[in-house]
Amino acid sequence: MIPILDVVQAQETILRRRQLGAEISDGLRANLHHVFSEEITPERAVQRILQDVRARGDPAVREWTLKTDGVALASLRVPREEWQTAFARLEPELQESLRLAAERIRAFHARQPLPAWTTTDLGGTLGQRITPLARVGVYVPSGTAPLPSSLLMSAIPARVAGVNEILVATPPGQNAGAVADVILAAAHVAGVDAVYRVGGAQAIAALAFGTETIPRVDKIVGPGGLFVTLAKQQLFGQVGLDGLAGPTETVIVADDSANPVWLAADLLAQAEHDVLATAILFTPSCVLADQVQAQVSHQIESRGRATIIAESLAGQGGIVVTQDIDEAIRLADEFAPEHLCLVLRDAEHWMARIRNAGGIFLGERSCEVLGDYVAGPSHTMPTGGTARFASPLNVLDFVRITSLIALDDQTASSLSRHAVRIASAESLDAHAQAAQNRSG
Repeated sequence: MIPILDVVQAQETILRRRQLGAEISDGLRANLHHVFSEEITPERAVQRILQDVRARGDPAVREWTLKTDGVALASLRVPREEWQTAFARLEPELQESLRLAAERIRAFHARQPLPAWTTTDLGGTLGQRITPLARVGVYVPSGTAPLPSSLLMSAIPARVAGVNEILVATPPGQNAGAVADVILAAAHVAGVDAVYRVGGAQAIAALAFGTETIPRVDKIVGPGGLFVTLAKQQLFGQVGLDGLAGPTETVIVADDSANPVWLAADLLAQAEHDVLATAILFTPSCVLADQVQAQVSHQIESRGRATIIAESLAGQGGIVVTQDIDEAIRLADEFAPEHLCLVLRDAEHWMARIRNAGGIFLGERSCEVLGDYVAGPSHTMPTGGTARFASPLNVLDFVRITSLIALDDQTASSLSRHAVRIASAESLDAHAQAAQNRSG
């Protein structure tokens, strides 16, 4: 059952952020010992995998895939004809839905401006140039469930931005490394350039360093589990990254006009991602809180991932009864969630109070699940409170901004004396001389 908490209880428990990888389950600890034959931290394990893949390439990727996934790979790359065959095997209705999702994602991101500009108002020509990245790697999770939506949400904005080559890495299945049909079908719909049956830290290492089979990329995007996130963290500065994705999270702020059946379903949908997912409801209505709690208990019985949901709700979930909507909005904004759903009579009014959220969903019709699949914006959003400074994956993640500086003679001469003064104040006399040379 999802707990009902007061604000103080919530602040002491579910609203406290956890450090990435701070808690290691007994199962993970045992698995690490089995793979590495010693007591080892996840950070050190990832470091060892990265170093090995960098040194040995494909053989290391194959060995770590066998050790961590239990799959012996005959080949790393999935032939393109398998994507087409996988798409053809899907039900026509699912084909239609994947195409619709792809088109909405493409249409949304095509409307995002890419701000290239020049001006002559500052003397000569100044401005910025926008150029797409050449090659991008997309990581697609496929652990407890295949996630074709993550492929679409990452690859399509990259293509809209003009990225020339998009490579996908996704964990191999237990059936001789076969990748799920629905992921290959999404690759077909998105029009990516290659799919590799490699997951975990070894996939991130292969994309970052390059191997005999997998080319080195300029940037890696897409969410993943702990090992993927730790690998990204350790590769900061060596390859472009979209961010460090923690467990997914949804916060709902609702008043007594909300439908408790729908709210309960939304909380369950969030919690079924994994046992570390966060699903929280803020409301000043004790009646609504009781109704949603009862509905969660009732609806969970028919959910296929009930065990995962129950653990998630017990660990990070909760219904928080606030003094009023104002307090609920303040707490939600302080938490800076990945997804924030405002199920309120005057949702647009309260939205103006929100500064920190990856995505804001207004009204109970605009549920977070629609954002996961077909609304249009990428569902790869900042987690772990990083919505305070980070943004959802978007077209700007796949381009470089280059400053253009072409001063005319008069402007260069005029500015040089100011540069000389600042350089001299910094005791950089070579800088000062270089500027002085242009002052005449």
